[in-house]
Amino acid sequence: MNWYEKLKQYFPIEEMKSREHMETLLKEKGDVYFKDEGPHHVLMYAEFPSFIFIDYVYVSAASRGQGLGHKLMEKMKEKEKPIILEVEPVDYDDTDTEKRLRFYQREGFKHAQSIGYTRKSLATNEPNSMEILYWSPEDASEEQIYEQMKKMYEEIHTYKDTQFYGKSYEPVDEAITYDEDKDNDDILARLEKEKA
Repeated sequence: MNWYEKLKQYFPIEEMKSREHMETLLKEKGDVYFKDEGPHHVLMYAEFPSFIFIDYVYVSAASRGQGLGHKLMEKMKEKEKPIILEVEPVDYDDTDTEKRLRFYQREGFKHAQSIGYTRKSLATNEPNSMEILYWSPEDASEEQIYEQMKKMYEEIHTYKDTQFYGKSYEPVDEAITYDEDKDNDDILARLEKEKA
């Protein structure tokens, strides 16, 4: 099974980019967008001068629990830049979402509570809300993470979107919002309460 099929099997349709979109990013944005692939993993990420965005992380079921995800995160952290990623809100009927969050919590990620992020899926035409997690070597503020998220959205997610999907994603200011007074639950802190 090739790298794209692995990702497609693991991630919901509303989160997947088309194969053509990803291959074009690798080719035309090869100085920014990268694929790290091994027999048991696929890691797709964008590295900008001041931050890293992890687009997809897949670790095969057979090798989970063997520290491979941790090694991949360590490799990213060695670059000494903030790391940003999107996760689905916890669905307690889907244990994978909880396991994923616990993994990122162990890796030292924080929940960007003041950032709202919803974009319409071009595959399903439904709004898809995600939470933003980040890790920072020098304690970046959520406002900095927000600015970096906007840059990534415009350069990666919406890159040639009309060409690949026949329509475009909503503008960045509609999809990503910042409100420092937003009273958003810290999804990682909530995990701790659920465990207690």
